[in-house]
Amino acid sequence: MEWSFQTAEELVAALRAGAVTSVELTDEAIARIERDDEVINAICVPDFDRARAAARGADQARARGEDRPLLGVPVTVKESYDIAGLPTTWGMPAHRDYVPAEDAVQVSRLKAAGAVVLGKTNVPLGLQDIQSFNEIYGTTTNPWDRGRTPGGSSGGSAAALASGFGALSIGSDIGGSLRTPAHFCGVYAHKPTLGLAANRGMVPPSEPALPVDLDLAVVGPMARSARDLALLLDVMAGPDPLTLGVAHRLALPPARHERLHDFRVLVLDEHPLIPTGPAVRAGVDRVAAALVDGGAHVERHSPLLPDLTEAATLYMQLLISGSVARFPVAAYESADDRSLDAVRLRAMGFSHRDWLEANNRREVHRHGWRQLFAEFDAVVCPITPTPAFPHDHHPQPLERRIDIDGVEYPYFDQLVWAGLATMPGLPATAVPAGRSPEGLPVGVQLVGPMFEDRTPLRLAELLEPKTGGFRAPK
Repeated sequence: MEWSFQTAEELVAALRAGAVTSVELTDEAIARIERDDEVINAICVPDFDRARAAARGADQARARGEDRPLLGVPVTVKESYDIAGLPTTWGMPAHRDYVPAEDAVQVSRLKAAGAVVLGKTNVPLGLQDIQSFNEIYGTTTNPWDRGRTPGGSSGGSAAALASGFGALSIGSDIGGSLRTPAHFCGVYAHKPTLGLAANRGMVPPSEPALPVDLDLAVVGPMARSARDLALLLDVMAGPDPLTLGVAHRLALPPARHERLHDFRVLVLDEHPLIPTGPAVRAGVDRVAAALVDGGAHVERHSPLLPDLTEAATLYMQLLISGSVARFPVAAYESADDRSLDAVRLRAMGFSHRDWLEANNRREVHRHGWRQLFAEFDAVVCPITPTPAFPHDHHPQPLERRIDIDGVEYPYFDQLVWAGLATMPGLPATAVPAGRSPEGLPVGVQLVGPMFEDRTPLRLAELLEPKTGGFRAPK
């Protein structure tokens, strides 16, 4: 039997039943990577010798009667996480020789759960792109169409999952970096509530691995099924043992509902600042139809929805001002230009006072979301306006354009849908929602209330049989 496209849950059951060993699973995964990854280029740092040793250890532990959540399951890890003995570069040539001495806290949690780490997956330069290419490791391609990107910055992880290179992966998200690759590659991902999962050791190689509370950015799970997302989130979630973990223990509330017909869902497919392409609109409609068919209460409009234009502006201000904080930049003075391009340029010169004003407005939006989630359990909306786009390596990202139904828009404007959940820190689950007319995967995101991550995850699980779930590329 071939195991490469089985879910982690199925692999755990087979391992417990003695139907397969971790060594067999690991050898099969490595063989598939060695056969197929020359074209995909998802696994940029293989660690096969240590993976085989870990698999032998997992089989020996099981023989002793041990049973852990991921014992013996092959997984991958985004290159940006520290793994002792392997390079962490974030795709930056100046750091190609940096090798950390300690594992990131999430890598430690994976290993403690018994997972077998096959290696690290490719990323864009500095994790700052919607694609995954860099001078050190080259370009990762989309398993559905080699001429297109798998997304970024967790594009290597999404491509690995779609290609059968391990059952699970861990990534990170500040600009849709978990959700967009899942959408482009036809897999699942979950952006946790801000602060839910410790991020220590997911840090640029020039900086110490400290337990810092990041703004906007989260670490999270990727998988080929909704139940696997929940399984991996249970491993990842919880405060850093060096800080909040000293006094706090995690107790996520259960999903609001267990049956589809009990859910109240707001469905969005239009944004005031950028159009939604027909393939993505059709994906949103498929999910809406599945919800209606399952008896859920579905609305297309609500006066409780926070203003999406202001939300996108705040998101860009917080994102860009944080991203460029280490670099001197010139101010942008044109007060008449209200485009997102102008917002990004102004944010590069944000003062601390400017940031505090934006943050205060964010709190107003967060309260608006709390009011909305008193009436709804989840929001369904796009992740980006289009399916995976062709590789675009123009050296000036601000000069790139995204084509939506024959019209070009600024490249980074497509982040507005990711920012809908990121700016207020909401959890969001990316789920497959069918295919475009060209056969490309299309995904949508299910956005839920803060710290109620189990609600969108449960909704994703209930929708899976109705929307088709993951399908392997041919």
